[in-house]
This record gives sequence, C-alpha cells and structure tokens, in this order.
Amino acid sequence: MRSTVKGSSLQAPAKLYRIGELVRYSPFSRQTIHNYTIMGLIHEVEWTEGGHRLYDESVFERLSRIIELRKTKSLYQIRQVFGKDTSEREKRQY
Repeated sequence: MRSTVKGSSLQAPAKLYRIGELVRYSPFSRQTIHNYTIMGLIHEVEWTEGGHRLYDESVFERLSRIIELRKTKSLYQIRQVFGKDTSEREKRQY
C-alpha cells in the first residue's frame, strides 16, 4: 500500500482486512464471515490478485450490528433491515 499526497500532507491508505483478520478480531468463524458475505450482510471492497476478499474498517460496525440484531431477529430479518437501511440512505443522497 502506498501513501498518497493530498494538499501538503500525506494521506495513509485505508486498512483492508482479509477474512482471517476478521475471524481474529471478531467472534465469528471463517465460514460465518463467508456466509454473511454471500448473503449480502457484509461486503468486500476489493479482491487480491490471488482472489481473496478484502474488507474495510466499516465491516466491524456491520458485524457489531449483526450481533445485536441476532438477539431478536433471524438472518432473513436482518437482511431485510439492512436492505431498508441501504434504501433509506440512497433516498437521502438524492
């Protein structure tokens, strides 16, 4: 990763995480992270040349929200909640 120059100060690149790091820093297994990605509950932001998914720091907020929602909702219901959140955010942008 390279730093970029923005104005007169250096800008550090955003940290990207592989699935193994998400497993290390969260209570979720590799398979659960994979399943949540396939279901659309979390999203990768890039892929490595070797085909590994990379996630940005916002994935931890999303995983925290999933933990809270799992107390009272099914994964299907959580997906619906996240779909509503996304569509409401898109509406506010226009």
